[in-house]
This record gives sequence, structure tokens and C-alpha cells, in this order.
Amino acid sequence: MTKLSRLALGAAVAPLALASAAAAQEPVDTVAPTEVSELIVTGEIAFRDRTADVNPVLSYDLDYFQRFEPVSVGEMLKRVPGVTFTSDVLEFDGVSMRGLPPGYTQVLINGRRAPGGEADRSFFVDRIPAELVERIEIIRSPRADQPSDGMAGALNVVLKEGATLTGGFVKAGALINEDGEVRPSGAVAYAGTAGDTSYWAALNYQGRRNPKKKVSWRYEDDFGALDNMEFQDDTRDGVDIAANGEVTHRWDGGRVRLSGLYVDTDRDEDETSLTYDGPGRVGFQDFEVQAERISQQTFSIEGDGKFEVGPGELEIDLGWSGYREDSSSTTHVGEAADFSDRELDEFVKLDIEDDEWGAGAAYTAPLGWAQLKVGVDYLKKTRDGAEVEFDIDDGAIGDPDPEPGAVFRIEERRIDPFVRLTFEPAETLTIDAGLRLETTEREVSSDLGAVSQDSEELNPSLHLTWRPTANDQFRLSAARTVRRPDYSLIAPYVAEEEPADEDDLRGNPRLENETAWGLDAGYERRLGARGVIGVNLFFRDVSDLIDLVGTSEVSSSGLGRVYEPRNIGSGEVWGVEVDFSTPLDFVGLPNTGVFFNYTWLESEVKDPFTGQDRPFTNQPSHVYNVGFVHTVPTWNASFGASLYDRDTGYAYALDEESTVDYDPDLEAFVEKRFGERYVLRLAAINLLDKEKRETFRTFDGDSVDEIIAARLSRDVDESEREAERSGVLYQVTLRAAF
Repeated sequence: MTKLSRLALGAAVAPLALASAAAAQEPVDTVAPTEVSELIVTGEIAFRDRTADVNPVLSYDLDYFQRFEPVSVGEMLKRVPGVTFTSDVLEFDGVSMRGLPPGYTQVLINGRRAPGGEADRSFFVDRIPAELVERIEIIRSPRADQPSDGMAGALNVVLKEGATLTGGFVKAGALINEDGEVRPSGAVAYAGTAGDTSYWAALNYQGRRNPKKKVSWRYEDDFGALDNMEFQDDTRDGVDIAANGEVTHRWDGGRVRLSGLYVDTDRDEDETSLTYDGPGRVGFQDFEVQAERISQQTFSIEGDGKFEVGPGELEIDLGWSGYREDSSSTTHVGEAADFSDRELDEFVKLDIEDDEWGAGAAYTAPLGWAQLKVGVDYLKKTRDGAEVEFDIDDGAIGDPDPEPGAVFRIEERRIDPFVRLTFEPAETLTIDAGLRLETTEREVSSDLGAVSQDSEELNPSLHLTWRPTANDQFRLSAARTVRRPDYSLIAPYVAEEEPADEDDLRGNPRLENETAWGLDAGYERRLGARGVIGVNLFFRDVSDLIDLVGTSEVSSSGLGRVYEPRNIGSGEVWGVEVDFSTPLDFVGLPNTGVFFNYTWLESEVKDPFTGQDRPFTNQPSHVYNVGFVHTVPTWNASFGASLYDRDTGYAYALDEESTVDYDPDLEAFVEKRFGERYVLRLAAINLLDKEKRETFRTFDGDSVDEIIAARLSRDVDESEREAERSGVLYQVTLRAAF
């Protein structure tokens, strides 16, 4: 640790050590719990909350989403501003904020990082059941006491807890595919109190099935003569089992809390592809059958406390998060139309163990005209990853033949001291200024050895909120954020025939973090008692982008070069976010609520191979969601609909350019409430049977130089169009509160 790190850490910890314990008269974080029945069975229309955070944060409670019966957090997020997915139809896994790839979005659960299985450090949000969620927070720009990860922003998934709820509920439901297949779901939860102790426990079972049909047309040159067609049946069928619990004990001047989360996912993905020489199903060519068996588990245990100490408040927390994956896939191929001639072509095994230990301490105290918060966060991470491809000998699995660099171990230790000052120079103006020093010690090892790398980033932040009236507020935020390198890029390895046949690709354990200076400027106005409209402009100036660079070293083939990732690039991202939700009281429709959000997106980055300017990968130029909810009090019933759509995204690889486009996604619900304890709801997703369309243009060459020359001259070797559909999905749910 450098001298700068030691000084900053000392400054942050000193007030914690000097604080004296003195009991206060009032409990910390005292809240009146809400009856579960008020959330489960209600005729009230929920709207986006207006938060009191000094930094720009949007908050959406579960009841904002619940009537549309989202299965997972992923399905919840498609209704909030600036969020997109580049997934298959009816899949909402890797979330992209502001159109940037999933690795640029920080996903938190109860404010703590959530480790996932993806190489870009992203987390698949479709694995968290919506049933366990209290609210979703969109953090557009972080404070000094929040992690600086997440250039595009952060999503904080706040789970339910006993301190805010009382009572319980049971749920029984079913997902019904268009072909008549049914998958059950069920949940039970209860929150209560015993003296000064509150508790919450929930268990959720969710069956899911997504049958998709894909058709691909493959052409010679740039969509010239048709070469062949492929018809594919792709079915994803699985079960998610999740549980979370929380217990909080309070006393005059403090509270302690223990919470935990467990999610188990078992899913089968089966694809059958049939290729024909001519148009339609004419001239059978060959088949491919792929079967993937996925087993994933997420664990989280956290303890935290708040205590009145001296003139201020002491916060401490300690937690562990874990991720496990043990998955495998097999591929059989053949040329017989009746599948009688089937040969094992590939067997791949994936094994990931990811553990994160975290701790933190912070002290907040009045400082005359201001409030001072100082603290330190600690994180120790260990990730073991292995993706092994086995030799296939005469149709049988032989000895493992691991790809170079596919087996690795990553160890990271982060110590992040911070200081934050909040003050109000006027009754209508709040200013929050802070500094966060993020220090990382990282060691990456593989079969080629181990490499250590240390880094430091000093990340300042400044947030201003001006409230000229009770209904209006203006926000201005500036902050420096980081994005850490992909695991696959920092493992020390050399992969032959990558990124092109005659070249080699070498991992670079000394990669630095990508960084960005960000600016957010927003205006928000309250509309009546429950409505709100907001407009936000954002800009990100990204530095140290990671791109592949050709070295002067000759590759193992002797015909090409060695390439490695380095921090050489830069880019810019900007856009406008608008969100609006309000009841229609002003036109005499108090029982009707409308929702609308629209985000315009733009970016510019230099392609690492061609040097030409282009947008970030798969960033659409716009995304929007519009919907309504109407309640009929005399019938004790409600109904509503929501429409989600996004523009075309463009992706670029060394030898390929592609586009992805979706039809609009329409969903609707109707519900009937029975008394104050029961609600029956029917929801329908993908009512327009949307189609996902992709195009691919491939450029040929034995080396990187040859491929780049083909791209620049637009010499397309082959091209492809692909269309995918899944059908309408229905959901029937009965909930009973007790």
C-alpha cells in the first residue's frame, strides 16, 4: 500500500477509533411496518417514488411492477428508464443501462456487490425472483460512500425485511406457454415482531419454460445467392428455488440485523438444428443437437448494525457472497434425416467458484453547519474458473484437452477509504462532496504462472440538489467511476489461432481499470399528490478502454502476430432520460394511472481494428415503455397494459458485423380482488408474439491484417439473417394474505 493509501485510510478510520459510546434516547431507523395485505391486495395504483437522496436515484417499489406479474428482477427492469437487454425472446438476463454492455452496469443486492458467472463481471438479474423484492433503485451517479463501479449506473435490488412489513402471504400460480405446457410456481412468506425483534422469511419456487423457434438464411457474399437454411428448435426449461430471511433487533440508540439470500437455478437448454441446401425444407444437409445442463447457486449472508456513538452514528457491516456453477454441454452432429447417424462432436464442462468477503465501517457526525461521514470498505475476492473442452475419440469422451487460459484463479483485495461532507448553505440547497480512494491488489494465476498487479483510483463526487419550491427540484452530479477488466482478459495465457487463424492472443494480467468522468443534470416535478415527471441529461467521458493491440512478436504459426488487450482506447456516451407517471385526476380519471419513459442514447468509440468511429456494442438509439393501470372500485377489479420497445443495436467483432432488432413487447393483466385478503390475477406477456431479427456479415482472412483489409474494402465473405419467435406466455396467480 502506498503512502497516499495509508494516509487516506488513516484519515477515514481515525474518527471511528476516537468515537465514545454514549446511548441515545430514540431507536435508530424507527419505521412503522406495513401490513403485507396492503401490498398484496390493494386497489391503489402505485407510482415511481421521489427519493430524498442527495445523488440522483430513482426508486420503484414492488407494487409498481407486481400487477404485471414479473417472474424475475429482469422482467421488472424492462419497465424502468434506460434499461435494455440483448437477450433471446422472453429472456431478460444481462441488464444494460444506457445501452452499454452488461459489464458496465453494477448490480447490487441490498447495497452489496453480487458475484455472477459472466467473464465481464455482470450478474444475470433474471435469477432473482421478483417475489422477494421490496424495491428497485436506479443509482445514476454514486456518492463517495457507494462503490465506484458501474460507469453506466448501478441497480440496487432491495429485498423485503421484517422491519418494514408485518403479516404474511401465500402464492400459487402457473406459467402457461402457447403450446399448452404448464410450469407451476408458489411462494410463502411471513413478517412479524417479537418485542424489539422483527423478522422476515420467504420461500419461492418458480418453474420456467421458453420454447423458441429460429430460422436462419445463409447467403454468399453480401446477401447474394442463398447458400442454405437452418431451422432450429430451442427450448429452455428449468426451476428456480429461492429463499431469503432477515432478523433485526432494536434498542434505544441502535439496531443489529442479520440477513441471507439463497438462489438455486437448474435449467436444461436443448437445441435441435436442421440444415437444408435450398429454400424451405428442401435438400436435407445435416443436423446438430446440443444439450446444455446448467446448475447455478447464489449465496449471501450479511450482518450489519447502526449505533448511536458520541455525537453521531456508527455503521458496521460484515458479509459473504458466493456463486457456484457446474454446467456442461454436449453437441451431436450427423447427416441422416432420421437422426440415426449421430456422432458426439463436442463436450464442454464449466466450473466456477466465486467468493467475496466484505466488511465496512463508517461514522457520521454533525459538524456545525454540515454533516461529515468517514469510513472504509474492505473486499476480498477469490474466483476459480475452469472451462474444459474434452477430446472426442470415435464418438466417445476422451481425455480433457483444456483450452489455454481456460483454467485460472483470480484473487483481489480492495481497501476503499472514503470521506463525504453534506451541507445546506440555504434551506433549498443541498451539497454533497466526497472522495473515495479505491485500492486493489490483484493476483492472477494459470498454468503459465502468476502475476500480481496493484492499482489506485481516487474517485471524487459532487452532488447538488436545489428545491426552489415544494414541487420542483433540480439536480447536478459529477462523479468518477470505474469498470474492472474481464476475467478472461487478465488471465495469463496464450491462445493459438486467436483472434485469427495465423495469430495468437495473450492475456494481460496488468490491465488497468477503465475509468470515466460522468455528469448528470436533471429536473423533477411533483404532479399532484402522487405523480412525478423527471428529465435527466447524462454524459460519460470514458478513458483507458481495453482494446486488442498487435505486438511486434511473431505468433506460434510463424505467419502472424501476437495480440494482447491493452488500455489504449477512449469513448463518449451521452443521452436524455425522461420518465413520467401520474394518476389522471386532472381530467376526472382518478382511478387511472399512466406511465411513460423514454431514453435517447448516443455514443462514440473508435473500433480497435479499423480505427473508425462507431457506437458502443449493441447500444440502441432509443428505448421506451408506456402503459396504464385502471381500477374499477365497484367491481373491486383492475386491468392494465404496458408496451416496451427499443431501437436496433449494432455489434462489431474482428471478423463480423451484426445487428439486432426486436418487435415491440406488449403485456397486459386483469385482476379481481376478493375482500381484503385475496387477489386473482391473469397476466399475458408477449401478446404481439414479437420477433427478434439479427443480421451477420462475416469477413474472411487468415490473419488480423487480412480480415481488417476485407472489412475496410467491404469484401463480405458470407452473410446471414436470423429470426426468432417464442409465442405468448400466460400467467395465472392467486395470492392470499394472512
